[in-house]
Amino acid sequence: MHGEPPIKNWDGKMFCSETDAAITYRANETHGYMAAYTFTLVTDGWLDIIYNGHELTLQPDDLYIYSPGLPVTIVSASENYRGICLLADEETTFRTPSVRDLVSLAYNPLVQLHEPKLKLPPDVAHRLSQKMRDIIDIIHTDHIYKNEILQMLYGVFLLDMQSAQDQAFRHHRVPQRVEEIFLDFMRLLPHHFAAHHGIQFYAHRLHITDDYLSRIVRQVTGRTVVDYINQLLLMEASFLLRTTSLSITQIADRLHFADTPSFSKFFSRLKGVSPKKYRSR
Repeated sequence: MHGEPPIKNWDGKMFCSETDAAITYRANETHGYMAAYTFTLVTDGWLDIIYNGHELTLQPDDLYIYSPGLPVTIVSASENYRGICLLADEETTFRTPSVRDLVSLAYNPLVQLHEPKLKLPPDVAHRLSQKMRDIIDIIHTDHIYKNEILQMLYGVFLLDMQSAQDQAFRHHRVPQRVEEIFLDFMRLLPHHFAAHHGIQFYAHRLHITDDYLSRIVRQVTGRTVVDYINQLLLMEASFLLRTTSLSITQIADRLHFADTPSFSKFFSRLKGVSPKKYRSR
């Protein structure tokens, strides 16, 4: 999470907590700053979110998976909404030894089901909820090997989630080539979005045409390649404006905009406020 931590005493690496409607609405306050993978398991009630411009309802035994860079807004929740939310920053997640391919793990629900959630069988949902509560217990201890235990528990949680995905996707397979291209694009994006703002670079790296990459991304997500690039640029720009003393010109240069006016126009269009005003809030 960029900016001020929303949770007291959180070290910014991993956090897990039971949540309700009031707590969940706070996610809107941090919209655009999330640099963490988030897993929300609904245990009671329902939750409505806007994901990729479409409304998505989460109900008991649904596991919602948030990946960095995706815009999400909490719309409404039932009074009895309850869930368990696990957050882990990208570095913590990529260090997990048991995760061979985090990108596939995070994006497969989107690729296979066209939405970032899994409907879990009750026994699987119960098993994952128990593992999340184990993480909560360890977070609130002073165990000498606390970080190591959390890393192991997180790894086991991800493996269980991967198993649940494999079962869910058994009857929802998209063509393997489509899946591979989309996931390869998502692997490239975090490393190159600041320097390369156009589709041509990514298509060239994937050895396909611009049109083909565009069709694949839209087929899988309904979004465009530029949507993904712009979202990451906006997140990085927001982070730099809020947490560094870099000038707006220096930020524009770091993100490879042609000039400061181009950056300011881009930021104002997507954020609804100028970089200067955003920084002064």
